[in-house]
Amino acid sequence: MLIGELASRTRTNERLLRYYERVGLLSAERRHNGYREYDAAAEQRVGQIRALLAAGLSTRVIGQLLPCAVDDGRLRACPGVLPALRDRLTELDRRAVELDVARDLLRRTITQTERSG
Repeated sequence: MLIGELASRTRTNERLLRYYERVGLLSAERRHNGYREYDAAAEQRVGQIRALLAAGLSTRVIGQLLPCAVDDGRLRACPGVLPALRDRLTELDRRAVELDVARDLLRRTITQTERSG
């Protein structure tokens, strides 16, 4: 399939698909006219990339994890997969605590401001 069709099927703009290819997350064959042609697995691969990006993983880490993906989108426990996922979860947990503290401070500030107004 051509890049436009892949973009449409995955609801991902073509510029992002080119970027995924440039950083090694996605591959395409080139037709004689230079157009990219993606195989049938590209659609699922883009879905995996987008899901892992939504989980906050970097493209560098995603590049390490994708070889461990199986057909249904799950990840096998290849070397380094679980530590990478656990590291990201630890970071998200840390940020969640920081956000909770900031939210509580903002609520107190709003309450105090309302009382003094």
